Amino acid sequence: MLGVSIGFGSMAMSKASALVTSEAISHSQESIHHEVELLAPPARVYAALTDAQQFQKVVMLSAAVTSGMVKSAAAAQISPVVGGAFSAFGGVISGLIIELVPNKRIVQAWRAADWGAGLYSIARFELSASGNGTRLMFDHTGFPAGAAEHLAAGWKGNYWEPLAKALT
Repeated sequence: MLGVSIGFGSMAMSKASALVTSEAISHSQESIHHEVELLAPPARVYAALTDAQQFQKVVMLSAAVTSGMVKSAAAAQISPVVGGAFSAFGGVISGLIIELVPNKRIVQAWRAADWGAGLYSIARFELSASGNGTRLMFDHTGFPAGAAEHLAAGWKGNYWEPLAKALT
């Protein structure tokens, strides 16, 4: 009887191990975390990040546009619904809206045009009232290895600084 149980046990083990071809857990995933104080209420910051017309003002004040890096005048497009698409900076960035909680949270599947096909990261904007303004807590994860410094500088020069200017 014991031999039969061991035999069935090894059959179950060999069948289960055939399903997993490789397995890894990353303990070194790059991520970006920014905390930004803006002199506008959360509703206004939320609108600037989710309304295409308002966000285009941010784009026009961005380092990418003022330096000439982005040459296309194509307007930002931002769907107002979960599951909708967005693109900005002449299509240099695009993605899908994953979550919208008015005046509180925006989560996007976000990608740069030069990334490999089907590769998306997660950009999460969390808004909270802070005095007369807004504290924006931002997290960006799941982007290609080695891109953190470039992306962090891009968030600062193409989002936070021009957003602060657009809101004043």
